[in-house]
Amino acid sequence: MVKQSVVDAVQVVLVDECWVGIDVAKAHLDVATWPAGERARVARDEAGLAQLVVWLRARPPNLIVLEATGGLETPVVGALVEARLPAVVINPRQARDFAKALGRRAKTDALDAEVLARFGQAIRPDPRPWKDEDAQELTALIQRRRQVVDMLTAEKNRLASAHRHVRPDIQATIDWLERRLKDLEGDLQRRLRESPVWREQDDCLQSVPGIGSVTSATLLAALPELGTLNRRQIGALVGVCPFNRDSGQCRGRRLICGGRAGVRAVLYMATVTASRCNPVIKAFYQRLRQAGKPAKVALTACMRKLLTILNAMLKAKTPWQPPAECKP
Repeated sequence: MVKQSVVDAVQVVLVDECWVGIDVAKAHLDVATWPAGERARVARDEAGLAQLVVWLRARPPNLIVLEATGGLETPVVGALVEARLPAVVINPRQARDFAKALGRRAKTDALDAEVLARFGQAIRPDPRPWKDEDAQELTALIQRRRQVVDMLTAEKNRLASAHRHVRPDIQATIDWLERRLKDLEGDLQRRLRESPVWREQDDCLQSVPGIGSVTSATLLAALPELGTLNRRQIGALVGVCPFNRDSGQCRGRRLICGGRAGVRAVLYMATVTASRCNPVIKAFYQRLRQAGKPAKVALTACMRKLLTILNAMLKAKTPWQPPAECKP
């Protein structure tokens, strides 16, 4: 009798739970709940999002899980957060690996939505704070700048081996891209200076030797958790913490992986500069190299140290303080 009561109680808890997965496509959204197994499809427009919010409020979810789909998920998550519904965006690779672990080989939009709902129940990822409109605009500008830099690099590479008849056209494209790059960087700085909070944080970050305007803007837009987590959490979030690869008596090489690639890319370039002009990072890098560490390993360790310094500075709201021996 007691055992049956426990089973009934567990079943009631499971029925009361509602984990939601949403598969985002260009034209529509497929929605699935778990463990109830309900399914729905709505259009990915204003009317469809309003219908989705009403549908979800009728069955309050524990968590709503979506995949990152190149920006298509942005208005959906915005509508969910505005409606005060808990939502989280995960890496598509996580969802696919989870589906394989479940033995799911078939792949449809409806099945993907169900897998996302089951992922939410099994993994229970923490909802990330959603960016406000200003942060989204800043992120879009940073992404556009990166695209222009990539196009500029490609055109310069073509110019080196181009036929003399097409070189003027390539050079004209390079000149135009350089003007656009300058305009984008000016726009980035203007947006940072317009916000009092961002202006204070930007000044704090750029006070560190090696941190420039682009690195500062990227950290503020793509890493809003900076200054709110401890050093291990922020390192894992960016993806600069080495993971063990040991099995039995075998000791594999430690490697970094995952994290936010865009943040890691600009942090790497900032660290290369800091290893030459920042007295703390320079001394740390030289000490590692003298100890026999390869250059890339030493730079990765310096990335982690620089990130830890930036995190501590924003948490304490204090600018860069050079070491006593470096002060005039």
